[in-house]
Parts: sequence; structure tokens; C-alpha cells
Amino acid sequence: MPARLRAWLLVTPATLLVVLFLVLPVLSTLATTFGDPNGVLAPYATFFNSRFRMTVLWRTMEVAVITTVVSVAVGFATAWVVAKAPGRARSLLIIAAVFPLLTGVVVRSFAWLVILGKNGILNNFLIWTGLITEPLSMLYTQGSVIVAMIYLFVPLMILTLVGVLEGIPQDLTDAAASLGATPAATFRQVILPMAVPGLIVGSVLVFTGSFTSYATPQLLGGERQMMMGTFLYQRAMVTFDWVGASTIAAVMVVVTLATVMIMSNLARRLNPVAG
Repeated sequence: MPARLRAWLLVTPATLLVVLFLVLPVLSTLATTFGDPNGVLAPYATFFNSRFRMTVLWRTMEVAVITTVVSVAVGFATAWVVAKAPGRARSLLIIAAVFPLLTGVVVRSFAWLVILGKNGILNNFLIWTGLITEPLSMLYTQGSVIVAMIYLFVPLMILTLVGVLEGIPQDLTDAAASLGATPAATFRQVILPMAVPGLIVGSVLVFTGSFTSYATPQLLGGERQMMMGTFLYQRAMVTFDWVGASTIAAVMVVVTLATVMIMSNLARRLNPVAG
């Protein structure tokens, strides 16, 4: 049997499963949005002409962007420390980074309810120290959603970057230092370009995860800080507006795909090998 035919036979079952359980449902959802009797694009016109819907979209993108930027900064610094740690310490640090991922998203989001509530740990601590006299309203704000999102996705960023940073030869940074490069110049010209693949992959994971998240915005944002995931659930399961829900899903798919394409193009520009 030719090698090419054998390769096709090996990938055919997985390809069929992906098409059956991923591609076809997505296409079916998108097709629903083009059957409106008022016009093919009427659901999208309704979405983009609605001030409320656009507010939800921009809020979701703002939360996702802030979460991604902070996760990149925190994750890169942490991953660098982990990558440069000696063998046993590195293993322990990686375990510490992975440990939060072993707990479900809902459980970790509920933990922030205990921390940020009016009778929560943080308010009680601030009152005990005398910094405040009355509990602060920290729940159901955009800030509480962002903090919880960062906590959820920083471990993914760390795991993505550790392997990339470990692969940067120490000889390169030593050579840059011996040639008179400052630590900032070494980071900008040596470390950062070689870390681009991990940064791109981690940023895509964090952005798409934040943009499509449901449990955390629902628990910590509520109706006051509605995001696309919670808005989609409301349209589908509360008002039973399937066309509206499909339109929201289509917008989320387009934004996600556009993000992946933009980040891939950025990777090729910054580091041709990364593309």
C-alpha cells in the first residue's frame, strides 16, 4: 500500500469525527442566521444596530484584551523564573502552576465569590486593618470578572511559555551580554523574538477562552456585566430566540477566527519561523 494512501486512511476517521461533530453543527448554526424572511442579513443588521448588543460585544472584547495583556505579562515573568530554575525546583514550580487547572472553572469562580463578597475574605481583611470602614461592592463589576479571568488563564500562559523559554540556549544570552548588550537589549533582541511562538499560542488561547467564557462572567458579572457567552445563553435558553442566539454565535466565531488570523500574521512578521 502506498505511503500516501496509508496516511489518508489513518487520518480519515478523525477527520470524519471533526466534520460530523464540529464543522457540520457550526455550519448548521450559521445557516440558521440566513433564513430570516426580512432579508438574508437581517439578523446581523439587528445585532449591529442594537446599542445594547454592541455594548455587550465591546465589553467582552475589552475584558478579553485586558485579560490577555495581563496574562502575557504575568505569565512571561513567571515562565521565565520557572524555565531558569534548577531541575527539582522547576518541577515543583510547574506542578504549582498546573495545580489550579485540576479544579473546575465553576469551583474556582465560586472561590472568588467568597473572596470578593461583602462579607468575603478581602473585605474582612480590609476592615480589620482599618483601611476601610464599610464593605466594598467588588462583585458584579467588570474588575471582578477580569481578576477571575486572569486567575483562570495565567496557568495556560505559563505552561505555553515554559517550553519555549526552556528552548532558548543560554549561550545566546551569554553571547549578547559579552558583546555589550544590556539586559533590556538582550530581552528585546534575543529572548522576545524567540519566544514569539509561545506568546502567540498563549495569547490566542487566553483571548478566545476569555471571549467565549460563560461560567465566570455569569457568576461574577451577572446581568450588570453581561458578556457574549452569557448573552448567548440568555437568548437561547431564556427567551428561546434561536435566530438571535445563532447570530451571536456567528459573531463569536468570526471574532475568534479573525483573532487567530491576526495573531498568526503577527507571528510571521515578528518571527518567520513562528508562522
